[in-house]
Amino acid sequence: MLRRRSCILSHHLSSSSASPIPFPFHRFLSVAASAVSPKPSFDVKEYLVATCGLTRAQALKASTKISHVKSPSNPDAVLAYLAGLGLSSADVGALVAKDPRFLCTSVDKTLTPNLVELTGLGLSHSQITCLLLLAPDCFRGKPIVSSLPYCLSLLGSYENLLRVIKHNSGILNSSLEKVVKPNVALLQECGLGDCDIAKLCIAKPRMLATNLERLQEMVACAEGLGVPRGSVMFRHALCAVASLSNEKITAQVDNLKNTFRWSDAEVRIAVSKLPLILSRSKDILQRRSEFLISEVGLEPAYIAYRPAMLSYSLEGRLRPRYYVLKFLKENGLLDHGRDYHTAVACTEKVFVEKFICPHKEAAPHLAEDYEAACRGEVPTRFRFA
Repeated sequence: MLRRRSCILSHHLSSSSASPIPFPFHRFLSVAASAVSPKPSFDVKEYLVATCGLTRAQALKASTKISHVKSPSNPDAVLAYLAGLGLSSADVGALVAKDPRFLCTSVDKTLTPNLVELTGLGLSHSQITCLLLLAPDCFRGKPIVSSLPYCLSLLGSYENLLRVIKHNSGILNSSLEKVVKPNVALLQECGLGDCDIAKLCIAKPRMLATNLERLQEMVACAEGLGVPRGSVMFRHALCAVASLSNEKITAQVDNLKNTFRWSDAEVRIAVSKLPLILSRSKDILQRRSEFLISEVGLEPAYIAYRPAMLSYSLEGRLRPRYYVLKFLKENGLLDHGRDYHTAVACTEKVFVEKFICPHKEAAPHLAEDYEAACRGEVPTRFRFA
């Protein structure tokens, strides 16, 4: 059925001298809709399966949201509209499964006007289609047209906008004046620039769509953890606390104190330097603590002042580089005072240039053993020959 309507619409498009984007055809769609005689007893679930391509399970779930629909007239018009946009049957099925209420949207009063206005904003046909597939709920009302210019300006690019609405379309559905702009103003008061706000929104798509009181709580929480407004880490602190309740934050702080033997002051130092440590799992933190403190022999305070080490891969970075340093020091090839943090913090290229290449003659197998260690195939000992 969808394919047949698509062919009819394509024929109409090819014979028209108007723009190739199918928004001028409200009369055609109205005729197409009225031509279908409603069944005496319209079965929504069967319609979703037979016409939209949903599975039985999907149709059962979707039908609860449009159980009030008693005729295929409007859904047929919507499907003809989607076919005219060039959406495949699979795309249409995914869209309807995601937002069944889209089938109840008025083509004449909502979908066509939105398409016209979005085109007028400079969006291409493909860009509009991407928006439609990611956030069909936004097309069921007018906010998308009024919000889009501001959101594009705030996020910096169309690609960034897609990254945000892929996970949450709230920024397009929320009131600009009552929700989004007040939240942006608060973040600006905290010292965040446009670029920082865009990055924050991409990392936490719900951030700007939340109510102002909740955002104020996040700001207060970040400050309470020792990350002041205006600091370079404040955005990261907000990102860390955004998905955590006060109870979870308190529990994580206690876990950090126990796992790394830190004092309250040392926890604040570590969190202020690496706020995302709050989102690390107990298992990850425990394994790093056992390695850095028990095996490498680092002091808890040393780690607190250099918490970036806790964000590095244990198997792919911390352990292999420690083995290299240990081997070099034990064989008199490296000053025993060389700092471990310096070795793990540098890039892979710099590490190889400083700690591997200079010892090719004295330790010809060092590069080979290091590569094996990085793959998890740690030799019983690094070799000279």
